[in-house]
Amino acid sequence: MERKQVAAVVTEYRPRSHADVIVGKMVEPYLLDGVLTEPRLDVVSLYTDQVPANDMSREVASRHGIPIVETVGDALTLGGTTLAVDGVVLIGEHGAYPTNELDQVLYPRRRLFEAIVDTMRRCDRFVPVFSDKHLSYSWENARWMYDTARALKIPFLAGSSLPLTWRRPPLEFPLGAAIDEAVGIAHGPLDAYGFHALEMVQCMVERRRGGETGVAAVRCIDREQVRETSSARLWSDDLFHAAASRLSDPEPSTLLARAPAPTAFLVEYRDGLRATILMLDGVVTEFAFAGRVDGEVKSTKFYLESREPFGHFAFLVRAIEELVLEGRPPYPVERTLLTTGTLALTLESRFRQGIRLPTPELAVQYDVTSKD
Repeated sequence: MERKQVAAVVTEYRPRSHADVIVGKMVEPYLLDGVLTEPRLDVVSLYTDQVPANDMSREVASRHGIPIVETVGDALTLGGTTLAVDGVVLIGEHGAYPTNELDQVLYPRRRLFEAIVDTMRRCDRFVPVFSDKHLSYSWENARWMYDTARALKIPFLAGSSLPLTWRRPPLEFPLGAAIDEAVGIAHGPLDAYGFHALEMVQCMVERRRGGETGVAAVRCIDREQVRETSSARLWSDDLFHAAASRLSDPEPSTLLARAPAPTAFLVEYRDGLRATILMLDGVVTEFAFAGRVDGEVKSTKFYLESREPFGHFAFLVRAIEELVLEGRPPYPVERTLLTTGTLALTLESRFRQGIRLPTPELAVQYDVTSKD
């Protein structure tokens, strides 16, 4: 089979950046669940929006004979007048970019995506695009990216490595399961890691009866509000304790009391499902999930490899390969459209002192079994 070629468009490429742990696995053999695996795509161009002092893109590109280009357009055309690649990997994560009042980093994902699309339009050829993590810091940008890809019939994939990583113990709900509540426990910055937590929960609950219908309202509370309301039935204690029991912490029952600045994302789905994500930075360093399914509590830990080679990203690279090789996403990009909007509006709720925000714009419906 003729190998397919991709352009890499990244914000920065330094050690342990997402460019490093994703593109790095596309240019040389990588460990996939412990098995040394040859990449199935060829990276033929690299655009870097920023070049930090500890940049490694130049050395990697030189070692593998990959041209560093000056513009996004050149990455797709290799300096010519026609599209010269079969896919694009967009990694708008990491780099020295400003933050807004919601503490979101203003990564230029839409700007880079727009440059990719403009080049495809000019060349009158449209190829698959993968966009790392959430689509944008803003719902408006995310919706524009999604709508543009749909209008131009661009096979589009996005999102986190969390849905693809190891689950300990293995857990996947059957399609059509009756799920009435879910709780996730996570850590880290609310923008960067809150997104991972939302994707963790979403990849589980989207399999429920009736499929995904979207989010009706969100609320974000933090610090003392979390402790004061932890027993007010905003979330179920049995689910919290089930998720906490999967963590490595020796005293999971005291996590809320010990967390220096706990934050809770409260998500109300349009079909009545409730989901709570507890961000417990300072006492938690892992991701765990629990859900009530057909009346029974089920839980697992989403395991991430905390040191090199960061093997959980290998599963994401495999999904990118499938996107380009098959010309269709292996799972719906609507998942990430919904989690992007949920995160943006949840952080707005936090900025507005924890008010409940109705979210009619998040009526995102999709079928997890569809690959169209």
